[in-house]
Amino acid sequence: MLRKRRHPQIDMRPAQPAQGYEHLAGESIAVLTWLQANQVEFVLVGPVAEAVRGGAGSAGPVAIVPAPYRRNYERLSRALDAANARPRQNGAEAARAKAGLDQAARGQRWQFRTGIHFLDVEGRSNETPGYQELLYEAGRFELAAGLSVDVASPEDIEHYAHVRRTGSSPELRITRGTKQQLEHSS
Repeated sequence: MLRKRRHPQIDMRPAQPAQGYEHLAGESIAVLTWLQANQVEFVLVGPVAEAVRGGAGSAGPVAIVPAPYRRNYERLSRALDAANARPRQNGAEAARAKAGLDQAARGQRWQFRTGIHFLDVEGRSNETPGYQELLYEAGRFELAAGLSVDVASPEDIEHYAHVRRTGSSPELRITRGTKQQLEHSS
């Protein structure tokens, strides 16, 4: 008789962080361990990534940018299904979230909750760095025994934080003032 493959669940026991990462929430380490056990490839961005990099890092969900290929999205989707993850949005978006997870590649952000654990799957828009760009600049950190995670660079973490706050990428505009404007501002 064939057995159905069981996917790893989120461990509810408190995780033991590695030395130097005691400030990370046990729930965050549990989610990252669960993603790794389900063989999901990702780069960590968001508040948890900021905390790993040594920033103040406000409390918040584990935010990831998954590797943009179909098998990885399928593994993430199966893991979310197995953990009974529910979208945190309301309305029509919530109904489409898990079915359309591969649309994260089109710039949408999906926000999930499974029990006390939170996970944001950041999408790729033209204005945000994609998985490859993030991975190139990322650092690898061992947060717990057997848990190594790629964490985005501080600049990329700040970029995603700005996008989360404002809904658009930061932009720098340089304009040249006329002589009259420059004299007036002095």
